[in-house]
Amino acid sequence: MNLPQPEQLLSNMASQLTEYLKQMRIQQPRFVGIQTGGVWVSKALLKKLNRENEALGVLNVSFYRDDFSRTGLHPQVSPSQLPFDIEDQHIILIDDVLMSGRTIRAAMNELFDYGRPASITLVSLLDINARELPISPDIVGATIDLPDNQRIKVRGPAPLSLELKTLAH
Repeated sequence: MNLPQPEQLLSNMASQLTEYLKQMRIQQPRFVGIQTGGVWVSKALLKKLNRENEALGVLNVSFYRDDFSRTGLHPQVSPSQLPFDIEDQHIILIDDVLMSGRTIRAAMNELFDYGRPASITLVSLLDINARELPISPDIVGATIDLPDNQRIKVRGPAPLSLELKTLAH
């Protein structure tokens, strides 16, 4: 399978997001990346948007995952950092790969612990189309259908690259 090039995906996403913000009349969005790949995508996207000097929030959703009791805590969990108020803000939530939707659900739960945003816009580099929850991106680089035994790993931070992995059964 030929994977798309992250640079082209980011350019498309920047165009889509610029148009979306204009249509929605959002003047001052607040950008939040989900640790780790979502933060990499956020930084690359902010650069494409010429907004690389804007504050970037970082969410680590490990404690909010619904599979936390099964998988345990990764040894390198760092705390979330939101350098701005969430209350009544338009949040641009960014992740690298949207698959089941569970990471996004966890991220939204955490965001609401900080306050009530005016809106949340979901941006994802890739949508793997393997949804378990009714969550879809508003802005997406590409949608890809994969067999159950394959995953895409985003490598970074810069430059971003995509790696196709086949899971052992």
